[in-house]
Amino acid sequence: MDWIERVGNLRQWAQNGARAPHKPLLMLYALGRFQRNPLQSMRYSEIERDLSELLQDYGPTHRTSPSYPFHHLVSDGVWEVRTDSGAASPGTGVRGLRESGAQGQLVPGLRAALSEDGMLLGQLAQLLLDKHFPPSIHSDIAAAVGLDLDPADGTRASSGQAPARRRAAELRRDVLIAYEYRCAFCGFDGSIGRVPVGLEAAHVQWWAFQGPDDLANCLCLCSLHHKLFDRGVLGLDSGRRITVSREFVGRSAAARHHVLDLTGRALIGPQNGSARVAPAYVTWHTAQVFRGQPRMAEQAVREQAVREQVRGAAGR
Repeated sequence: MDWIERVGNLRQWAQNGARAPHKPLLMLYALGRFQRNPLQSMRYSEIERDLSELLQDYGPTHRTSPSYPFHHLVSDGVWEVRTDSGAASPGTGVRGLRESGAQGQLVPGLRAALSEDGMLLGQLAQLLLDKHFPPSIHSDIAAAVGLDLDPADGTRASSGQAPARRRAAELRRDVLIAYEYRCAFCGFDGSIGRVPVGLEAAHVQWWAFQGPDDLANCLCLCSLHHKLFDRGVLGLDSGRRITVSREFVGRSAAARHHVLDLTGRALIGPQNGSARVAPAYVTWHTAQVFRGQPRMAEQAVREQAVREQVRGAAGR
């Protein structure tokens, strides 16, 4: 059985580039649990909250019940569900899963393969991360599901696949040149000697979701703003101005300076002759990554307050 191929081909709902990482997140969670306790099954009622939080934090912007991947992952041949009576999964109904005592677990063949091959778990985890999420949040997801991707024996997880794409170093160089070695959001331009540091090539539409390695789909961002962009804290509007999610909470002066004050700010760059971010990729990021609704810029807030005062005075 080629478990890498099977896990790499999980069946997912797909339409117009929409994200549906529900099964991959459950698989990553199951691998984390297996790494800690290979013999333990997972009762739905006990892990429902964990799965809900994973879907909320790393899934699409629309809410989905964790009962769906818990039941439907069975069809991919890597996951099994049994109830207290010994029956198979009762379906996607939350009440049925809770009351039947439904428990999920990696199938016996996969558990045996993971026990026999110490590298397989890391390979499967890295494959799921590479295929469904941008690199900037891999470590966050691994921590959230309790996965250790740097084992004590010094071996490192590898998906075992070499993606057919431009070399990352080449793309990064082109993006940095286009944006003149500055973060497009804040203008950070740090270097040590002649080498830029803390600057990265950020995909607007994720490469894992058919976003091309193309300047029209990339921004030069500092490490902080790259991660916030991939987590949906920051985004772009149709005029390529920076948006900040209303769901972001930051009370410190640093949070205001580095995040909240970006609201409504125009992108820095790219230089003349370089491709600007294409609207189609901005639309994808807004629909699939950006969290909630954008904040209003301070100027817009002040103008709205003035209009309300004028309306109030006219009504008296």
